[in-house]
Amino acid sequence: MSTLTITHTHAEGTLIDGTSTGDGTAEVLKASGWRWGRSISAWFVPQSRDRLPKLHLITRTRVALETAGFSVETVIDSTYRPMAEVEAGKIVRQAERVDALTAKAERKSRADEAAWTRARAAHDRLPEGGEPIKIGHHSETRHRNAIARADRAMRTSVEANADAATARARADTATHTTDDRYRPVTVANRIETIGAELRKLERRIIAPRYDEARGYVDATDAEKQARAYHLAPHLGEKRDQLAYWEAVRAAQIDSGTATGYDRTNVRKGDRVKIRGQWRDVVRVNVKTVSVTIGYSWTDTAPYAEIQQHQRPE
Repeated sequence: MSTLTITHTHAEGTLIDGTSTGDGTAEVLKASGWRWGRSISAWFVPQSRDRLPKLHLITRTRVALETAGFSVETVIDSTYRPMAEVEAGKIVRQAERVDALTAKAERKSRADEAAWTRARAAHDRLPEGGEPIKIGHHSETRHRNAIARADRAMRTSVEANADAATARARADTATHTTDDRYRPVTVANRIETIGAELRKLERRIIAPRYDEARGYVDATDAEKQARAYHLAPHLGEKRDQLAYWEAVRAAQIDSGTATGYDRTNVRKGDRVKIRGQWRDVVRVNVKTVSVTIGYSWTDTAPYAEIQQHQRPE
């Protein structure tokens, strides 16, 4: 039995090499959360590309495969690529996806037109005026076959039309994916999310540890150092991501694509335009602004959603 090799790189994600059809690996990999990639002809871990390795999943998979009698090696690269390089790759892949989906939509549209033409031709071959089937007549079999052909052709046309509509919708959605990722509000929200994830990792380094005799106690310097070493790749990745998206947002603010409002330039009593509606500011918070909505209660919105701002005067 050949040796299976689980590999991980930031660019390619987590893959396994050495499997073959019917060797029994498929059941184990499926149960461990892997998927078969038809385009790459290999098993892969979903959402592992452009991310650090999921060591717990890789370990679980290796143990499950070894229990099933396979020999497994692992080659894990925990280095990460700069976020600018990751995003450039995503943009290129998305452009290629748009081209592929557009071509598919065109093929489906041509198939739809051809199916409709065949359906019309089959319908035109039926007797005119909706003539009923003449039971026992020599034309009965021919008449029934013509109806069956027309029915099959129409069903095929309907299915082809649905396939073409789905392909066009997927192609249209794909054309907007990159733009949606860089919408100012989306970028601002992503910065908040990455910042929260980074702070959570930093708290894990200094978090108290549990001692059976004394309960929770402060972590020792050695424990903090070990945690920092273990989390270093994750911390580096998050800091790089945060720096990239903060630079994107700064460029959007400089160009006027995004607004740069916060609690330093918005005050209680001001008027702000949010989602196309002007609202009165009743409170400014650290990350959000509270505004009137025409009822007895107020609503909150992130500063990134403020489209325009006016002073009372």
